[in-house]
Amino acid sequence: MGFEPPQRLVRALGEAYGDAAAAEWLGRLPALTDDALSAHSVSLDRVCAPGGRSGLVLLVHRGDGASAVLKIAPPGAAPALERAALAHWKGWGAVELLAAPDAGPEDALLLERLHHEVSLRSLPEAKALLEAAGTVRRLWVEPPAGHAFETVEERTARQAGPMRAAAAQDPALEPLVSAALAAREELVQDSPEAFLLHGNFRQSKVLAGERAPWLAVGPEPLTGERAYDLARLVRDRVEDLIASPGGAVTARRRVKKLAESLEVDQVRLRGWTLFRAVESGTRALAAGRTQDGEMSLEFAAWL
Repeated sequence: MGFEPPQRLVRALGEAYGDAAAAEWLGRLPALTDDALSAHSVSLDRVCAPGGRSGLVLLVHRGDGASAVLKIAPPGAAPALERAALAHWKGWGAVELLAAPDAGPEDALLLERLHHEVSLRSLPEAKALLEAAGTVRRLWVEPPAGHAFETVEERTARQAGPMRAAAAQDPALEPLVSAALAAREELVQDSPEAFLLHGNFRQSKVLAGERAPWLAVGPEPLTGERAYDLARLVRDRVEDLIASPGGAVTARRRVKKLAESLEVDQVRLRGWTLFRAVESGTRALAAGRTQDGEMSLEFAAWL
């Protein structure tokens, strides 16, 4: 099947895996798509654009005429772990997995179709944060027995190396990177809980649905404390905060408000927010996304 993958996906894959590896997978994508469509007995409506950054999203129809989504992701995006998390949530707070966990190719997920063009970012900020808090709360459950999800400590340990490298290359980053790594070191010494987490939860990852008003998509699941999962949400709409004269005050107020509404320790939420903002900022700078990187780092400096 011939089609052009969305440029948003092409750019994201190149950043995540390198241009050569991304090109190799994209070259195999038409065959992977044909295999997945056949295995799940669905027909293609169209490619969802701009779509996601971690995999190709196809709008499809099942044999009975019901609409669905087929997501095809490269191995680096760990589609098997996404499938395992969605199967465990069983549609509670998250998009529903329509096929059995062991059905079809490992890299293809057949999902409930949501309104991909309507996310929580379409709502006013206060309402969006309220709905986001209600959604993410549903996802925080005990992980399944014998799971293969990595822990917050393991994921952030992998991220620490590139952060140190960024600081070594640009000494101006060293104070923020050191503060973020020190916060991480203290936080992982005494993790208070081990829930199943979304891993990449933010407003754009919550879409409007028919079965429920709002449902989460695109998890990068792991296990650990809720404060880690909430930390990415704190930084949402960072461009608006940066443009606001009261952005720093608003950011600190958001940490306090979200911590209180979801009964998360405020100090731990601030620490993970700092770490995740600095990690995101240094990663963006390394990929050449200078504006994104500078905004994340400015936000981190406010904390």
